[in-house]
Amino acid sequence: MSYIFNYTKSFQLESGKILPNFHLSYQTFGKLNADKSNVVWVFHALTANANPLEWWDGLVGYHKVFDVEKYFIICVNVPGSCYGSISPLSINTETGKPYYHDFPIITIRDMIKMFALLQKRFGIEKIHIGIGGSMGGMQLLEWSIEAPNLFEHIILLATNAVHSSWGIAFNQSQRMAIETDVTWAEKHDQAGLRGLAVARSIALLSYRNYEPYNLTQRETDYNKIDDYKASSYQNYQGKKLALRFNAFSYYSLTKSMDSHHVGRGRKSIANALKTIEAKALIIGIKSDLLFPIEEQRLLAAKIKNASFACIDSIYGHDGFLIENEKIERIIRAFLCKQKIISNCIKNNLTVVLNNN
Repeated sequence: MSYIFNYTKSFQLESGKILPNFHLSYQTFGKLNADKSNVVWVFHALTANANPLEWWDGLVGYHKVFDVEKYFIICVNVPGSCYGSISPLSINTETGKPYYHDFPIITIRDMIKMFALLQKRFGIEKIHIGIGGSMGGMQLLEWSIEAPNLFEHIILLATNAVHSSWGIAFNQSQRMAIETDVTWAEKHDQAGLRGLAVARSIALLSYRNYEPYNLTQRETDYNKIDDYKASSYQNYQGKKLALRFNAFSYYSLTKSMDSHHVGRGRKSIANALKTIEAKALIIGIKSDLLFPIEEQRLLAAKIKNASFACIDSIYGHDGFLIENEKIERIIRAFLCKQKIISNCIKNNLTVVLNNN
């Protein structure tokens, strides 16, 4: 089911700017049990929506590892997105007009503070499992630090403690592509869409790598001197996003990603990560160019009692959305291990488990 959470009070952002109000679009699946102990909070990535059954159907759904018949699953559309939450296309109640270019930067930390207000509305004091990849992982990690005792288990895929200079450079190049669109300066919903298509083309190069392009877009006609498969693929993917998203939201959300730094105001990254109390599973992808595996190794090294797994995949960063069978096996093993440990503690038994 899809819902809207309206917060009618003013909300101060990390930048110091004030939102007079905000709203969040969210979806839930399954039923909340009597003691509210079966909550799974799913955090989506950059251009996804609040329905993980659409974009993560290998993990979330009936008879999947996150079974809607067993768990109460919540996913909130991030503020800034065009899929229902407050965004640059929303009406600024102080001016009576859409925000457009005046939409303020909403940091990852701002996002989870908004989510916390929804959590309190539900009366949820403990979240059994939180899971998120890429920008979704950033949100989950930040919330796990901000509220160390909220999550029992966290599963972080292809994400990091601070968005790298490499990642910021990719995002800035995408924003520059949007800015070169002559319509970008205009104040209407369709502004900057040609630039958005180019931005998406740039992003794809960071989501994949040499190998999958060489496998799927390789030319078999050696006499060809134009109209290559790879060219058509980039054009298609750019136009596809422009049909379902908007340039203002994309511009805003890449700024949100760039803001991610768990050490800000907390002395250091290591100091922030060591406060996490949740049982953590960190999953990285060996071929990920955008979020290299060393970023997940850092998380595993600095979070107490974290488990780490590396997936061998040709799909690069996109592997966290594609390699569902591999990810499911790793998650099931992790949750089984945690259940065994919990039962042993409950029964005052000793258990020795391999952490690999």
